[in-house]
Amino acid sequence: MKIRKALFLLLGCLSLALGAIGAVLPILPCAPFLLLAAFCFAQSSDRLHGWFIQTRLYQNNLESLLKGQGMTIKAKLRVIATVTLTMLLGFMMMGGTIMGRALLGIVWIVHLLYFIFGVKTIASKDL
Repeated sequence: MKIRKALFLLLGCLSLALGAIGAVLPILPCAPFLLLAAFCFAQSSDRLHGWFIQTRLYQNNLESLLKGQGMTIKAKLRVIATVTLTMLLGFMMMGGTIMGRALLGIVWIVHLLYFIFGVKTIASKDL
């Protein structure tokens, strides 16, 4: 049982570091890593999970989304830009694979539609 908690703690710390980097760099998404960190910390330690949900990093990037309120336009644009750049790289690497490119294009369009129409846009928080 201690090994399991230690692995979740290690994965949580790694995810937190990547999420923090992603909050600053537009090429790396922060939300998935912070969600993973929250999950891992909840599995490893109640105290650590409590600390994490009190951080500005969590509150600025995930809290409103997890409460069902939505995302700020800045957060939405960051996610859309990151996914678009990543998919563009995959699209270019596929070369002449028409089916792969078509499938990737469809996934990209669905992603855009979801973030534009499916996730509510909320006002920015003044920090």
